[in-house]
Amino acid sequence: MSNLRFKAVEEAYKKKAAAVSAPAALTSDYYGRYVFNREQMTKYLSKATIKALATAIEKGDTLDLELANQVAAGMKTWALERGATHYTHWFQPLTDTTAEKHDSFIEYGGEPGSPVIEEFSGKLLVQAEPDASSFPSGGIRSTFEARGYTAWDPSSPAFIVDDTLCIPTIFISYTGEALDYKAPLLKALKAIDKAAVDVVNYFDKSVKKVYSYLGWEQEYFLIDDGLYATRPDLMLTGRTLIGHDSAKDQQLEDHYFGSIPTRVQAYMKDIEFEGYKYGIPIKTRHNEVAPNQFELAPIFGETNLSIDQNLLIMSIMKKVARRHGFRLLLHEKPFAGINGSGKHNNWSLGTDNGIGLLTPGKTPEENLLFITFVVNTLVAIWKNNALLKASIMTAQNAHRLGANEAPPAIVSVFLGEQLTEVLDKIEKSDKTEAIEIDDKKKLSLEIGSIPNMFLDNTDRNRTSPFAFTGNRFEFRAVGSSANCGSGMITLNSIVAAQLIEFKETVDAKIKKGAKEEDAIFEVLKDYIKKSKPIRFEGNGYSEEWKKEAAKRKLDCETSVPLIIDANTTEEAIKLFESVGVLTKTELESRNEVKWEIYTKKIQIEARVLGDLVLNHIIPVATKYQSALLDNVYKLYQVYAKEKASELGALDKGIIEEISERIAVIKHRVEDMIEARKVANKIESEREKAIAYHDKVLPFFDEIRYQVDKLELIVDDELWPLPKYRELLFLR
Repeated sequence: MSNLRFKAVEEAYKKKAAAVSAPAALTSDYYGRYVFNREQMTKYLSKATIKALATAIEKGDTLDLELANQVAAGMKTWALERGATHYTHWFQPLTDTTAEKHDSFIEYGGEPGSPVIEEFSGKLLVQAEPDASSFPSGGIRSTFEARGYTAWDPSSPAFIVDDTLCIPTIFISYTGEALDYKAPLLKALKAIDKAAVDVVNYFDKSVKKVYSYLGWEQEYFLIDDGLYATRPDLMLTGRTLIGHDSAKDQQLEDHYFGSIPTRVQAYMKDIEFEGYKYGIPIKTRHNEVAPNQFELAPIFGETNLSIDQNLLIMSIMKKVARRHGFRLLLHEKPFAGINGSGKHNNWSLGTDNGIGLLTPGKTPEENLLFITFVVNTLVAIWKNNALLKASIMTAQNAHRLGANEAPPAIVSVFLGEQLTEVLDKIEKSDKTEAIEIDDKKKLSLEIGSIPNMFLDNTDRNRTSPFAFTGNRFEFRAVGSSANCGSGMITLNSIVAAQLIEFKETVDAKIKKGAKEEDAIFEVLKDYIKKSKPIRFEGNGYSEEWKKEAAKRKLDCETSVPLIIDANTTEEAIKLFESVGVLTKTELESRNEVKWEIYTKKIQIEARVLGDLVLNHIIPVATKYQSALLDNVYKLYQVYAKEKASELGALDKGIIEEISERIAVIKHRVEDMIEARKVANKIESEREKAIAYHDKVLPFFDEIRYQVDKLELIVDDELWPLPKYRELLFLR
């Protein structure tokens, strides 16, 4: 194994940046080349068909078969001209990945055995039937009940990957329950649209639609594929289960925003070129804080499409990494002791006439509208902070939250000094007053040749899980490997429910004779006061904040299985059903899925850890111990007893330390295996997950501590696994 390690290191040093060429001179020349977007539709569909499709999408109407046939015919022609031979319904099961089953376009032109033709009908476009028994259902479907359906989502354009036309779809069970993220997401977006329009109409009657927008920031690690292949833990779990800190890692912060390594630069260029072909507007690329950690981010887009694009780019990133001799790591915490990877979700709302509902306005009326949506968002997060945390909590993300640069596992909202001042002023005011908010403040640096700068209306708080950043809220707790849909379903649902409550309260006051503006202002004052516990401007990492958060009755739970409980409280079920997003049955089934996945993740890691230490580390440590014993024995053969004892004292100490650490490791692995056996007998998925969290997981750190100490003393030439210094600094 040591030979494999050194060979992998040697090969990594030899690798050079791959040559990458742009598909065309200008990005705009090939942008969206493989997407059946509005521009392509104009070439393959009639104006009447496009108009009917746009109307159906806008109103959420069911598409009739005639319209579906017309769209399918144009889509098929477009796809065949670009080399497609197959099609698939591309969906998002409850696994944080995507799924697809490819079917060829060919059909017999007549009787069986007659020449084949390329066929694609509206029926095939609109609906398909993948095997639902192999995907998580949380008890909605029995294993022997395989039928499930995918249904076309026309609001997200089809695209071509390699030779396959990919059609974004929802995924539901035979009995109609959602088995994916997209179906409830579309319902949540419909709910926020209706609820927000009703509130906006207090201020602007012309608004007919409100859009939810999302801008994600994808963090990731790149590891040389040769080094990856010699780490079973990375291959099977996505993270290093053992490994001592490198003497140098991120403590100098010299990697952050530094010059991008040449191999990585080539990879990033390749990713951008591929992404642009699919209409993914990748805007930003840079080094992140941890060594070998990087980030890309796109321009904002509508939430549904943005999520589809994120899932697609993650798939592309994995594929392109192989071309460049890398492996992509999207695990939230692949390396202990340094930053993990998140996927900040920048969320905002906007109207069909271009008003940003989370953007400060230029008039008092516009600012009252802005404050209305900020405050209602605050109240929604305050009431449902446990629910929002549950939407993004996983076994992987639990390692990241609260560690290094990641936000803590307590949801709070950061507003910034200026917005806090405005809300405090409203709370203390006795009447409706003009609200003034400076969109930008001028900052004069008084340095020659440096122009004046403009400050945003809020600073940044890197420790806040949910921060206002000028014209949006940044939900920073989302994990890098996650489907953004989970968090966006919950966020849009809770804000929609809150806006409905707000309107009902305001309308009741108006009915009693209050002026509309006064009623709005009075309700906002009450909301500002009630939601104060969720507002926090300080250091979210501090122990003081944890104590203060508990006093404020915010959810401070850190056990993943118990955090998941928040999804099925009486209040949560009532909320989701009230906005028509998820039923009690669907919520309960999703919890079953989350508990099962959590258990399996820890179970796999426990097996891999046991195999690593028993079959890789202990034999090497024992071999080194034998070499030391042989050296001590030979000293006694050559020198007098006292001299030999003096010369061999250091070796004796190491020999004893190795024996002691090996003994502890063996005992802990045995105890861990027994704890697993006990947990595996538990039938309840929830109780089994709790047992794995409480009884199995604690052994990981104990075993790792002993192994990492052995790494420091065992001969480097014998150590079988690439060390952190090699994994993190070979680029």
